[in-house]
Amino acid sequence: MARFVDIHPVDPQPRLIQQVANILREGGLAAFPTDACYTLGARLGDPAAKQRIVDIRRLDDRHHFTLMCADFSQMGQFVQVDNTVFRAVKATTPGSYTFILPATKEVPRRLLHPRKKTVGVRIPDSPIAHALLAEMGEPLLTSTLLLPGEDEPLGYGWEVKERLDHVVDVVIDGDQTGCEPTTVVDFSAGQVEVVREGSGDPAPFQ
Repeated sequence: MARFVDIHPVDPQPRLIQQVANILREGGLAAFPTDACYTLGARLGDPAAKQRIVDIRRLDDRHHFTLMCADFSQMGQFVQVDNTVFRAVKATTPGSYTFILPATKEVPRRLLHPRKKTVGVRIPDSPIAHALLAEMGEPLLTSTLLLPGEDEPLGYGWEVKERLDHVVDVVIDGDQTGCEPTTVVDFSAGQVEVVREGSGDPAPFQ
């Protein structure tokens, strides 16, 4: 049964954030709200937790996992960013965007797109997500909490708890989030392509 933790959406309680981080450090899987919608999150170096995300969402090996990062400096350790991309991404972060970029050698091979050697990265505009990232001291491996066969991600903590009680270890309730996933922008082919329009305004990339 998943633990249900009520965390303030604007001023997250450090004690509760630390409790969630400890669950992740012990190999747990968390569901938590972001500036877009709920996401599944685990430690970057935890292959078993990654497989749990795959099983919950029934993902194939072409799925782009997202490294949720605290800031631009952290993001730069895991993806290759030239000056043009840097300016475009910097202007829209933090925010409800996921960027597909060529990965550096810091990214475990199992997390890469098998053909493109790319990975998704994002810097959320969410106090809860930022507090959790700061406590962890490293990016989180994440995937939108969109269940198989459904059109919208989950947007309420109680709903996540009810639906995923026996497959995640902790659910953060931080008030309602949006029910739209991030806007996904792919820079990996040398040009800009908006591959999914979501909660982030796609206009800057069109």
